[in-house]
Amino acid sequence: MTVDSFINYVVIVGVVQGFLFNLITLFFGKKYGPVVLYLNLVVLFISLNNLQSWLPAMGYGSDHFFIKSMVVPWYLLIFPSFYNVFRHYLGVLPRTRNYMPFVLGLFLVEIVIRAMVVLMNSSLDSEVLAVLVESYTVVEETVNICVCIFIYLKAAQLVFIRRDWYPKVLTFDSIGWIKAFIILGLSIMLLWIFGLFLRATAGYNISVYHPLRLASTFLLYWIGYQGLYRYNIVQDRILIRKSLQEDSKRLPLRHTESNDRLYEKHLGEFNRVREDLVQNRRYLDPDLTLEKLAKEQLVSSGHLSRIINLHGNKSFNDFINELRVEQAKSFLSDSEYSPYTIVSIGLECGFNSKSTFYSAFKKFTSQTPSQYREAQAQG
Repeated sequence: MTVDSFINYVVIVGVVQGFLFNLITLFFGKKYGPVVLYLNLVVLFISLNNLQSWLPAMGYGSDHFFIKSMVVPWYLLIFPSFYNVFRHYLGVLPRTRNYMPFVLGLFLVEIVIRAMVVLMNSSLDSEVLAVLVESYTVVEETVNICVCIFIYLKAAQLVFIRRDWYPKVLTFDSIGWIKAFIILGLSIMLLWIFGLFLRATAGYNISVYHPLRLASTFLLYWIGYQGLYRYNIVQDRILIRKSLQEDSKRLPLRHTESNDRLYEKHLGEFNRVREDLVQNRRYLDPDLTLEKLAKEQLVSSGHLSRIINLHGNKSFNDFINELRVEQAKSFLSDSEYSPYTIVSIGLECGFNSKSTFYSAFKKFTSQTPSQYREAQAQG
């Protein structure tokens, strides 16, 4: 298999996946909103752009000069859609501008201009006309890349500088995946500029865009996994957190009792700490540490560790994680929460990652969260 054949194979597989992604998320997805809409538009425009380059590379293009010259700049619509994913996901619509109407207008104007360039000069020699169309294409791409760079910089500014605009989102998501989007977008931008430079200086050859086609295909896979996956988790966590604020999802408050007077003082302290953890949902804080809790309770960390070990019969970490597991069990056993992902439940119950949640859950229940949910559903 040649390099060209391999790249064409990867590209068409990405295109097919992109169309399937649109079909599944739009018609079979459980959550639909502006974020999903713009994610689908990003995937759609990348897919259409790659399909448009794949067809002539495989010999499926038309020999008619007008049809061959009418290259649609789908790539121009990718970046404003990309930016709108962030705007809606981060909830910063009032503080940012929607560039899609302007870019869509430019997109339509460029199609009209391209058609006019071809039709008005149809009487020219075919070689001269080809040079004219190629020159127009370089100008068009130069304009488009300037517009896309501007929008890209706005997106980067939003993600890396304007974090104070969306503090609520940061309580649900570290937005590391969005930063990865920005970095990947930069690589695609640089590959695009490189391809345009080669096209302007050495003439058009489909191979100059091979790196760009591969990178954009990878972006399709990345969006398919990260974009929708993260969005679904955050939406689940928002609803779960709302439930956690209701009394119906509170853990029962239990006090440890003892008749031994030697333990009464420490027992009272232990019950007071546990009451604070349960009543105020302190165990849901993924950043809760022994030192942090001891400072809040106005005792030393060593003293707090001893009374938890003595009356809770566990280390501090196990004591907190058991409370988190109990909270998770209440969600996993409730059929109302069956549509929510297990990962989102674990994160919202105070665990930092899927692995720590699964490990703690199995430690205290001898089952994985999936097994527990399934057993509760059957029982």
